[in-house]
Amino acid sequence: MPTAIAPRTTQPQASGDDLTSLLPKKLAHARPLFDPSIVARATKASFAKLNPVTLLKNPVMFVVEAGAALTTVFLIRDMATGAGDIGFQVQISLWLWFTVLFANFAEAMAEARGKAQADALRKTKTDVIAKRLTSAGTLEQVAGSSLRMGDVVVCDAGDLIPGDGEVIEGIATVDESVITGESAPVIRESGGDRSAVTGGTKVLSDQIRIKITSNPGETFLDRMIALVEGAERQKTPNEVALNILIAGLTLIFLLAVVTLQPFAIFSVAQAGSGTTPTVAVLVSLLVCLIPTTIGGLLSAIGIAGMDRVMQHNVLAMSGKAVEAAGDVNSLLLDKTGTITLGNRQAVEFLPVNGVTSELLADAAQLSSLADETPEGRSVVVLAKEKYGLRGRHIPEHEATFIPFTAYTRMSGVDFEGRQLRKGSTDAIAKFVTERGGEVPGNFQEMSDRIARAGGTPLGVADGSRLLGVIHLKDVVKGGMKERIGQLRRMGIRSIMITGDNPLTAAAIAAEAGVDDFLAQATPKDKLEYIRKEQAEGRLVAMTGDGTNDAPALAQADVGLAMNTGTAAAKEAGNMVDLDSNPTKLIEVVAIGKQLLITRGALTTFSIANDVAKYFAIIPAMFMVTYPALAKLNIMGLHTSRSAVLSAVIFNALIIIALVPLALRGVKYRPLDAASLLRRNLLVYGIGGLVAPFPGIWVIDQLLVALRLA
Repeated sequence: MPTAIAPRTTQPQASGDDLTSLLPKKLAHARPLFDPSIVARATKASFAKLNPVTLLKNPVMFVVEAGAALTTVFLIRDMATGAGDIGFQVQISLWLWFTVLFANFAEAMAEARGKAQADALRKTKTDVIAKRLTSAGTLEQVAGSSLRMGDVVVCDAGDLIPGDGEVIEGIATVDESVITGESAPVIRESGGDRSAVTGGTKVLSDQIRIKITSNPGETFLDRMIALVEGAERQKTPNEVALNILIAGLTLIFLLAVVTLQPFAIFSVAQAGSGTTPTVAVLVSLLVCLIPTTIGGLLSAIGIAGMDRVMQHNVLAMSGKAVEAAGDVNSLLLDKTGTITLGNRQAVEFLPVNGVTSELLADAAQLSSLADETPEGRSVVVLAKEKYGLRGRHIPEHEATFIPFTAYTRMSGVDFEGRQLRKGSTDAIAKFVTERGGEVPGNFQEMSDRIARAGGTPLGVADGSRLLGVIHLKDVVKGGMKERIGQLRRMGIRSIMITGDNPLTAAAIAAEAGVDDFLAQATPKDKLEYIRKEQAEGRLVAMTGDGTNDAPALAQADVGLAMNTGTAAAKEAGNMVDLDSNPTKLIEVVAIGKQLLITRGALTTFSIANDVAKYFAIIPAMFMVTYPALAKLNIMGLHTSRSAVLSAVIFNALIIIALVPLALRGVKYRPLDAASLLRRNLLVYGIGGLVAPFPGIWVIDQLLVALRLA
């Protein structure tokens, strides 16, 4: 029987050949798109957002609300005097108010989803009793809310961690499901990159001492709650620029519509026939021509983008970080755990001249029985699978296990008079020669060949006899080369970061298909590489978890820190992955791309839609003023009033019809910029041009059939 092996935790690996498989799935804390409680909250918020001060932040919808208010005022006046077409004006006023409400509803739905997540997080906050270490070295019980930065607390098995901090002594398993949604416990220990703990999580085993790193109200959970509140989201530079564009278009159409009235009055006076358009008609025309669709959905798209990132257990510190992910040109990926599985695996036994493979495998397995590292366990497994050698039980009183040390660079066992060792090739060669043995000629040649292929050679010896080499290999994750290829097709350069020597790094980079690599990388090297990329006009994304990664995370345009990492790394990054899965960076880029694609697609649809409405309704709306325009009424809309009302109704309904698309996002496909633009123009551009004609015609037919116009 082999020596007992301690359980090891592994990170879930993404699978699938297409990057679309990396987009958020239905996670435990994700809610249905139209959850009744969220819809109820959003409906209530839609009316609250009618406040003009609130709508002033959205110039397009502010103009629509001003137009709705103006038509309502004229409606009340005409009802008092008995003048005008009251029924027509009532319908126009109602549908203009509905347009504003539908736009508010889109934004409120996105915000409500974030607030629902925030409410769920608030329920996890509890004020626990903490065991604080005093200056005298004793423990005192205090409320968790009274802890301050720098306090040291002790947590035993079963205790809730009272605040954010870093483990300064001990090692324990911790249940972080309240934060990550994952049921598997994780290891937290002092002195490494897995020392950070989060308030509200639970210690499952052992005892640890924690140094508190935040004050009350400033914990990671508090920041999560604040950040998932969509209403607090800052607009990104691209979104601000788009707002300015649509505000400019609104101003242009406003001036154009205002000047129509005097021209109409002049034309009717000259012709001696016809009627001038009413205020309701002019306001309706303005609302139909300005970009109300994208104006009503723009905020919802941005907030929903942050929500999708959060559904994937990534906490974005701002909307800018999500958008920057979509604009990334260079992606820095750690080799270990991101490109490779993270653990080197034994893949081959190579005996020297005069030694059989079975003898080498037997010695390698015996020397690895006490080796609890993943590499050591893989040697035992390979010997079992390839040569049928089952792990044997070696009583400790009959054997002396030799642990690995940085000084000897080898490990093994002394058993039944044999000195079995495995380790670095030069250490094993020295071990053999010191005992009077010789190093076979093909030993060095095999070692060099493995190193050139990107592997790690381990020598195996039995006392003075050198037996051969174990080939350890970093295993590249399945489908990684295909994903890297898809990133390349999107115009994103992939750079592998590793501490390996250039020879090994080059071999792994070639197998994974990355565009470039940085070998023997130090924190300074990473920082300088990012700055060089940015100086050439590229946006850079990277991931990290250690204090040594903090400078590079802060410099990168998208810095994804691991939740298991140090407080310095999490503070430096602008995103935190609660699952601590390094491959998540590729997924974040996909989500950012989806946000940009969604905004571009709906903007294209909105502008094309407005152009189509212009040609669809202008002839019918103004044929009573300019009878000659009746020849251009190609859809055969019944009357000027039915055309106006049909256009206003269509304009309102198209917003509510696009709310699911704005919240879910346009389906993401890894394409280059030119292909995406072509697809947007073909699908959403042509769709926007075509949709108003049948839509307005059908509504016109229904209004006439129902005698509403």
